[in-house]
Order: sequence, then C-alpha cells, then structure tokens
Amino acid sequence: MTPADSLHDLGVRLTSHGGELRVYSASADAMELVIFDDTDPNWVTRTVTMQKTQGSIWIGRSRSLKVGTRYAIKASGESTPTSAFNPANLLIDPYAKGLVRVAAGQFRSAVVDTGFDWGDVAKPQVPLDRTVIYEAHAKGMSKLNRHVPEALRGSYAGLAHESTIGYLKDLGVTTVELLPVHAFVSEQRLIRQGLTNYWGYNTLNFFTPHPPYASKAAQAAGPDAILREFKGMVRLLHEAGLEVILDVVYNHTAEEGRGGPTTSLRGLDNDAYYRQTESGDYIDVTGCGNSLDTSHPAAHRLVMDSLRYWANEVQVDGFRFDLAVTLGRDATHEFTPEHPLLTEIIADPALAGVKMISEPWDVGMGGWQTGNFPVGWIDWNDRYRDRVRNFWLSDVDYARRASTAPVGIGGFATRLAGSSNTFSAERGPLASVNLVTAHDGFTLADLVSYDVKRNVGNGESNRDGTDNNRSFNHGAEGPTADEVILATRRKAMRNLLATLLLSAGVPMITAGDEYGRTQRGNNNAYCHDSELTWLSFAVDKWQHNLHAHARRLLQLRRENPALRPVRFGRPGETVPSSSRMDWYDQSGNTMSDDDWTSARNRTLQYVAASTPEVEEFNRILLIVHGVESPLTVTLPVHDGVDRFELLWRSEDETPLTESRSFAPGDTLDLQPTSMLLFLAVSAD
Repeated sequence: MTPADSLHDLGVRLTSHGGELRVYSASADAMELVIFDDTDPNWVTRTVTMQKTQGSIWIGRSRSLKVGTRYAIKASGESTPTSAFNPANLLIDPYAKGLVRVAAGQFRSAVVDTGFDWGDVAKPQVPLDRTVIYEAHAKGMSKLNRHVPEALRGSYAGLAHESTIGYLKDLGVTTVELLPVHAFVSEQRLIRQGLTNYWGYNTLNFFTPHPPYASKAAQAAGPDAILREFKGMVRLLHEAGLEVILDVVYNHTAEEGRGGPTTSLRGLDNDAYYRQTESGDYIDVTGCGNSLDTSHPAAHRLVMDSLRYWANEVQVDGFRFDLAVTLGRDATHEFTPEHPLLTEIIADPALAGVKMISEPWDVGMGGWQTGNFPVGWIDWNDRYRDRVRNFWLSDVDYARRASTAPVGIGGFATRLAGSSNTFSAERGPLASVNLVTAHDGFTLADLVSYDVKRNVGNGESNRDGTDNNRSFNHGAEGPTADEVILATRRKAMRNLLATLLLSAGVPMITAGDEYGRTQRGNNNAYCHDSELTWLSFAVDKWQHNLHAHARRLLQLRRENPALRPVRFGRPGETVPSSSRMDWYDQSGNTMSDDDWTSARNRTLQYVAASTPEVEEFNRILLIVHGVESPLTVTLPVHDGVDRFELLWRSEDETPLTESRSFAPGDTLDLQPTSMLLFLAVSAD
C-alpha cells in the first residue's frame, strides 16, 4: 500500500521553471507526458519521459507545461488479468482542471488559470434546520426561460442570471443542488441508440466543470473561461444568499465495463482504481460497469482531493454523493460506517462546514444503508419518501377498492416527526433529507396522474425505471378532462408538498414540482435532453396556484421553528432546539395505542412546541386527515394554548389570505384527504 503522504500534489503544478505533472501508478513500468500544439490538439510538440519516484508517483517536468497547454499521458505495463495498459492510448490526467474534446470519445487535459476574484463574497452557511434544497439541472433550469438572454440559456451563466436567482429567492428555497456538473460523457449504449445522457451520472473527470453547460462564448474561449463562468455562477448565487451543492458521482466512472472506453484511470492503474476479482472481472456494485475501489489509498485520495478542490477553490457549499454506499465498502467489498473515506470526509478540517449528503444505497449486497452513515452525514430518506407516498396515494387507492386503508397513521406520524426509528438520537432529525420526488422517478404531477410508467421513448421497451412508484392516478391514467379527478389530483399535490415542507428534517424539492411539471409519465428521463426534461415557465392557472401554495408553505416553515427541530425530544426532559410533540385523535383526546396502529384511524392532531435556543418560542397545531370522506374533529385542549389561528389548509385552490381563530374544544369540519396548519397562541 502506498503511504498517503506520497500522494500529495498530484496533477499539474506550475513553477518558475515550467510545470510538473505528478501521476500515481504502482503497476505501470513506463509513462510519458505528451504535449500538444496550442492551436492543434492533435499535433504533438513534445514528449517527456516520466520518472517513477517514491510511492509509485511518476513525475514529468517541462517548460512547455504552462497555462493553456493541452496534454495527455501514455502508460505501459505488464499484461495481467487485472491490468489494461495500452501505450497507444492518450489518457486524461485524473487531476486535470480543464478538458478539450478533440473527437468523439477523445479528450486532452488542459492546464488552466484558476485565478478568480471572489471579492468579499462568502459562503452563505445556511443552518441545517433552515435549509431547503432545490434539486435542479444546470442546463434544464434556464434553457426555456425567456427572461434569460438567449446566449445564456441552459448555461452556468443562465443559472446565475438575475431572473433565475430572483425566481429561487421568491420561492423561498435556500440551497440549489445541481445534478452532476463534473465533466461526463454519454454511455456507449446510448450513443448507439442515438440518445444522450442528460442527467450526467457518467463522470469522465472529477475536477473539470462539464464544458457543454458553459455559454457558447465561454466554450469558444476555452477551459479557463469555462471555469471562470462556473465560479462566477457560484459567486452570484452566494451574493443572493443561495448555497450550491453538487451531486457527485465518485462511485464509478465513464470507463464502464472492461469493454468500455479507456480514457484515464483504467489505462493508468486498473488494479488500483477499480474493484476486481483475481481474474479481472469488475465487481460492479453500481450497476454501471465498474466500481471505484475506495479501499485503495490512491482512489481514496482522488476523492478527497476532488472534494477539497470544489469546496475551497470553487467555493461550493456541499455535496450529494451518488450511490454513497459504494464509497464505504472496504477491501472485502462490504460496507462499513467506519470506512476511512466516510470518516475523513466529515473530519477533514479543509471540509469543515461543508454539507455532506449520502444517497445511502447501491446495488451490491448489503446495499441499503439509510440511517447507518456516520454522525455528520445527512442521508436521503427513502423510507420517508415511501411512507408519504403510501399514505396520500397508494393507501387511498387501496381504500377505494377495499373500503378500508391497509394501514393507519402511526408510521406516517413517525416520518412527519423526523424518522426517529431510522436515525439515532446522536444524528437527530436533521440527518434526514426528506423527499417525495427526485430527478429519478415520477415528478409530483405524474405521481398523482399515472399508475404505471411511460418509458417507451427511452429505447428499452419500457423495461427501465422502477415499477414500484407508489403512485395513484385518481381515476384516469394520464391527461384527463374530468374536473373532479383534476381537482382531487391538485389537492393530493398540495398534501404531498405540505407534508414535505412541514415535516421535521431537511426538505428537498425537485425543480418544477412547485408548479406541477410533468414528464408525461416517464419516470426515468435520464436520456432526454429536450423540452420533456427542461423546466417550462409557461404554466396554467392551476400551476400558478400550486406555486403560490409552495411559496406560502416555505414561508410558514421559516416562521415556525417548531416545524424544524434540530434534535429529537426525550420524554420528561428539556432538550434544547427540539420540539415537544403531543398527539391527539379526532376527538381531541390523547392518542391511544389503538389509534396509532389501527388501519381504521388515519386522522391525527399534532401539537409541536419548540424548545428555544436562538429563536423565540413557537407552537403549532397540524391536522392530518387521510381518508376520502369528510370528518368533524374537536380541537384539543392543550396546556397554555388560548386559541388556534388557521394559517393554511390543503382544501383551498389558493392559499388563505385571512386568518381565522378557533378556541380549544371547537369543532371543525374536515374535507376528505386534507391537512390544516394552525399557530397555537398562548393567553399571555
């Protein structure tokens, strides 16, 4: 194994005597630095023989290695079942900060000028309890936005345009999570089908911004300008108080399986970077052809150095790790929460204050690990997603056919209150990223409009994408003119949005869900770079109304700290920044054990009171009614509460404009499948 300290300063470093390239490979027996003409990236102007030094580091020096230089690496070595050397391959430097495409599947690394004037703009450092994530696509966010100059639409600059930022600020989100923006390519299968990888989960290089997402002017000016545009985007978002989180794909690379393209890591040291059997078969726990072997120091260091670069040099605020379980697999390929990479990511002083979000699964054995990541990590909570979808959709569908729902409200209430059955007290409710939808799956509008996926356009005969959608079309599949069905769908979307934004934890909204964007039933639209996946801002009246509800719910979340506890409460104790929770039935009585477990009971009243540390005391009442029939409830008599002021309810097509007050003990008529939020006001 290579000592970690020998892996310092990999990639290109510029000095007064030219440049030095450092590359790791324990298996190579020869390596060359190839330098190309400044204007013709296919014309080799210099070849430098690299020398192997301590720790299996290969070093090549040249005065020609300077800002603007295009270069590549050649490596050769012994042919073994686990190696993949080919001295004819022109390989990408794994640490390249810029790339230039010269032909289909062929790239040159580029030495870039990383200088940038950040001025006095600092990271917003939004507290986790106030964080609201907006998952968006760097291109799709502005591609159809007519308020953005045409030359900037679909680019990093378009995402940072004042109209885009104004929209995000007006909505009330705090943090933009971008689908992958590390340089990527489409899979060979998609290319053969004439399709493209739109989502970007097929990384070519971990240090370079994806060039096609830059404006045409920046692309024409080259890698320096692309990097500046990306940094400029981050700076403008930060000036507006918005954080930037990157969805990063360190679990596999675009080199795919052994028959895939050899562009970088495979050609440099296949043994070190990828999980393999002794016979050279890839151990694929990602479903993408290969898996990065983070039990090896070189792969471990590659991930850490990439994170440090983006967090410090590019000033991003956090990372969402795709298939993060793969990163936590040891040398025997088993997941361990104590994996050195997972713990170093949290403990590294260079990454202090950076938000770290796991997608806590992969497709290997033991691949589901929600709730099992170390303290300091935040997990995508699929258990939350599934329970919320079940409660408002598939359970209601079941009840229509069977006259009773399959389960009651207990499991839903646990998710509403922060998923304490999934996350330890040490991690608390903010370890849960709550989501109802994401880029992967139905949009919110499709979730309430389709029972089955419509993925024929993906080129796999509708076999791709999950069949376990937990969706409900409410009586018609897809588009319909039936106003009763449409009204029920709209209310279902309001209930789902309200659950997401009023739950304890960190909410994540998928871009476009706030106004009911559709993908026409496609639940796996990764291969469509078109109006199917781009955000459309030409919305109907009902979509404007839904957007108004989303804005109002986000405002209420900000104004009521009882909805966003930092810690779990404990019975009989005062826990700072927790919420004391009291639960009542439809009659205003304390919930019994049968109320929690009976499938007949799908109504509750939930009083949450904050335990202030930095904000004023706050208390709310939330009523949830999960049955398709009306019901009369009696508001609870709660110690210290003089009245309940109605703030929001899902039965309304537009948000309330006037508050109404009710006294404890008053009766209230609930509409079918509805939610209501009150401010609980004390006598003094």
